Amino acid sequence: MARGGFPGFGGGANMNNLMKTAQKFQQQMEEMQKELENKRYEEKAGGGAVTAVANGKKQIVDLKIAQDVVDPDDVEMLQDLILTAVNAALRKAEADTANQMGKLTGGLNIPGLF
Repeated sequence: MARGGFPGFGGGANMNNLMKTAQKFQQQMEEMQKELENKRYEEKAGGGAVTAVANGKKQIVDLKIAQDVVDPDDVEMLQDLILTAVNAALRKAEADTANQMGKLTGGLNIPGLF
């Protein structure tokens, strides 16, 4: 082992740079999380009969159902439209989150980061 540190780190100056980089990364992550929490991802199903809106935390924050698709004799169709819109909105939120994370991490795959 090199005197005064770990091999490959080259001493205190590099460790300080590593710490500064880690702090900057953490700050960028916090800013990105706040930004994503405020984003809205809207998807429609059935030609706009059902609209679902998710946020960047992958939570459904709004659900709109057109009155003319509420048919008590065909509840299954309405359920399918809701599931389609909700899942599409959540997929859109997930894809944008992954894209933003990829930009921040330079494509590194860090499990559990988001």
